[in-house]
Amino acid sequence: MKATKRPIHAVASWVQRQPPKIKAFLAVISGMAALVFLRMVVHDHDNLFVAAEAVHAIGISVLIYKLMKEKTCAGLSLKSQELTAIFLAVRLYCSVVMEYDIHTLLDSATLLTTLWVIYMIRFKLRSSYMDDKDNFAIYYVLIPCAVLSLLIHPTTPHNLINRICWAFCVFLEAVSVLPQLRVMQNTKIVEPFTAHYVFALGVARFLSCAHWVLQVLDTRGRLLTALGYGLWPPMVLLSEIVQTFILADFCYYYVKSLFGGQLVLRLPSGVV
Repeated sequence: MKATKRPIHAVASWVQRQPPKIKAFLAVISGMAALVFLRMVVHDHDNLFVAAEAVHAIGISVLIYKLMKEKTCAGLSLKSQELTAIFLAVRLYCSVVMEYDIHTLLDSATLLTTLWVIYMIRFKLRSSYMDDKDNFAIYYVLIPCAVLSLLIHPTTPHNLINRICWAFCVFLEAVSVLPQLRVMQNTKIVEPFTAHYVFALGVARFLSCAHWVLQVLDTRGRLLTALGYGLWPPMVLLSEIVQTFILADFCYYYVKSLFGGQLVLRLPSGVV
């Protein structure tokens, strides 16, 4: 067992010793390699978006299992769940009035489960909620996202209010996990179920980002023009990339901990 772990530990230790610029370069190279692999393996890239929704659902299922079995919400951010509920509610509204499809049903199910998680944290398991650790001010993301959506939104023929709402949910989704990362930064120790949930979010957002990037490459940029003109098309792509990189550092330490056989994830200072 030790012999099989040594190369992994050696690589992980080498990466950890590198300066931030080298780590960022390695992350970009790894992401590009993963995109090339997905492009070769997955022929219908719409399946990546469905896979992202499925992985997100698995993450929420893990969260529900934690709340029901362990009867504790320690390590979870109520603010992050509330931000998730906000962008899901807005996206569900946009989906109903603009393009009703299978994703409308998926968003409905995800919203209901997220509201249930909020209810459990706020009322049933309030005594185990780490209020002092969940200290991220959500107006730091709500106000900028609202202002940005007023300035940059789709140029499609839909109603202006609907287009602004669409932009708002895209921008808010990109940063909704920040309060959860702040909780983990404050505690430094992440128990297994919370770690599984956040890792699932990271994988889901990478698959969603891969879906958009590969769609743009396959259509040779025509997908961006179909979204409208101006700053909106590149901002959609940028939001997907931001979502992925926000969680990239955590996912690295999660995988490292998993291969190391550690049940509890311990984050070094400065991570997330």
